[in-house]
Amino acid sequence: MPSDTSEPTTTYRALLGNREFAGLYASFTLTVAASTLSGFALATLVDRRTGSPFLTAVSMYGATFATVLGAMTLMSVADGNRPRRTLVTLQCVSLLGVAAQAVPGLPLAVRFSLLLVLGFFQSLGTGTRMGLLAEVVPASAYVPARSLMNITSGGTAVLGYALGAVLLRYLSPQDVFVAATALTGAGLVVVATTVRERSIRPPRRPGLRQTWTANTALLSRSGPRALLLNLWVPNGLIVGCEALFISYAPDHAGVLLAAGSAGMLLGDLTVGRLLTAALRDRCAFPLRLLLAAPYLLFALHPPLPVAAAAVFVASAGFAATLPLQERLLELTPDPVRGQVQGVESAGRMTWQGIGAALAGGIAQHLTPATTITALAAVSVTVTVLSRPFVTRTRAVRLEETGG
Repeated sequence: MPSDTSEPTTTYRALLGNREFAGLYASFTLTVAASTLSGFALATLVDRRTGSPFLTAVSMYGATFATVLGAMTLMSVADGNRPRRTLVTLQCVSLLGVAAQAVPGLPLAVRFSLLLVLGFFQSLGTGTRMGLLAEVVPASAYVPARSLMNITSGGTAVLGYALGAVLLRYLSPQDVFVAATALTGAGLVVVATTVRERSIRPPRRPGLRQTWTANTALLSRSGPRALLLNLWVPNGLIVGCEALFISYAPDHAGVLLAAGSAGMLLGDLTVGRLLTAALRDRCAFPLRLLLAAPYLLFALHPPLPVAAAAVFVASAGFAATLPLQERLLELTPDPVRGQVQGVESAGRMTWQGIGAALAGGIAQHLTPATTITALAAVSVTVTVLSRPFVTRTRAVRLEETGG
């Protein structure tokens, strides 16, 4: 990826004029909407049945635990020579999994098993989708493209959580699962009719050995390791804070979740669309601090408006992923771009699951507010202690790109 920061920023309108990107974007939007509705419905169902903060948090983010299995075993399919067919197949699997959640009377054990299966295949789908993204847009447009998809994720989540909260006042969780199934099916149709097969990829035989070889090469380098740590751990701990919103404010969790999604949308819009590459690079560390610091206010048990404002401001810090992802892509060889991005996404999602489980487990013994404060403090600590290692990747990048 070029390091020249003088190039004009690619506009979102220009990106959407690319038919393939528009298809990936639309299918991604529908997938996020389906995931938001189904996750909120499942968490509400589990909370009503069990009243357990731990099980509620895990039900909301439990699928992320299985993403690491995809990253460790079959993520090399993301760089196979038939990515469109792979993505369509994985979308079909997701459709079946979401539809199965709509079956009334399923035991919770079966629902959690479905979460794990979906998480495994979703991780492969993310790697394949992001590998395609790096091919359907120019290198200079990659960050704006990721920014637009992140903004969409935040905006769709805002609407999804708000709509989910309204729907669950009048409908059963099973009815909301049906709506999520319809959205997933629409995403499948869009990607099948807009994305073409990539003929420029060399033939590969994806499998366990290919995945392990590329992963070993990735993790053996100190630069990518430092970037992955900062993409995974602080993010995951803050998602753990979000996983406690239902337990912290059962009647107003939708407000806090929507505030978080809106803050993420604003952060990604500002960082991805308005800042140059150099400014994005300099903002990465402050943004990682911003991601956690406002949650320290929860130690004071703030009223709902203050809590929502803190969540909104903090969530703008999720935009730190953009400069870190940009730097990681620059250090990645072209033949394994999809796999590396899939590993990054899978690890980030897995740490979100770890954060949710950790938060739920601690909240079994401490109050949700105390747990949120503790996780935020750990996130700040990890960000500060790892800063020197992340800074060194900038020098490595300049050496490798001849800057």
